[in-house]
Amino acid sequence: AICFLNSLILVPLVIVTFFSALATASKSIFFASNNLLSLRGNGALTAPSTPAFCAILADDADKTTGSEHQLGVGSERFDQGGNFASDQFVAPVTGKYQLNLTLRMTDVPANATYITIQIKTSNDNYSQVLTPTIDKSFESLCLSVLADMDANDTAHISFFQSGGSAQTNIDSESFFSGYLAC
Repeated sequence: AICFLNSLILVPLVIVTFFSALATASKSIFFASNNLLSLRGNGALTAPSTPAFCAILADDADKTTGSEHQLGVGSERFDQGGNFASDQFVAPVTGKYQLNLTLRMTDVPANATYITIQIKTSNDNYSQVLTPTIDKSFESLCLSVLADMDANDTAHISFFQSGGSAQTNIDSESFFSGYLAC
């Protein structure tokens, strides 16, 4: 019990000493040569090994109606951890992932019954629905979710238009992003 009490007294002292030293310099915590955490002198805490990505969707013209389409990626803004490939994110570890989609569509027809966008994961699908009432030169939909993902689960974006003219386009001002939140 005495050792346990000594540990309780020693640990806060070490933590206080560590954070006091940060007032003037940046410090990092490494494990096996990997930078796990960096605490900057200004108080900013970063985790450079945390999986994170931002993909820019490809221009995609005249989506057909009545069929689900997995949307393609034109480029990656960043892919921390290298877990984004083949138009999908693969979770490297089990956890909760914040996934975000901003989808800009052009030439949205008023005669479409509805348009559905989804973030589809191995565990669940998360949807946003648009019911057009007038022709629009552009329309944007946003979707965010804190998704439960297991290691090797995937996440991608899908588009579905029911009825109407097959003229809806996906604009390259569309983004799919995510990161391991906890």
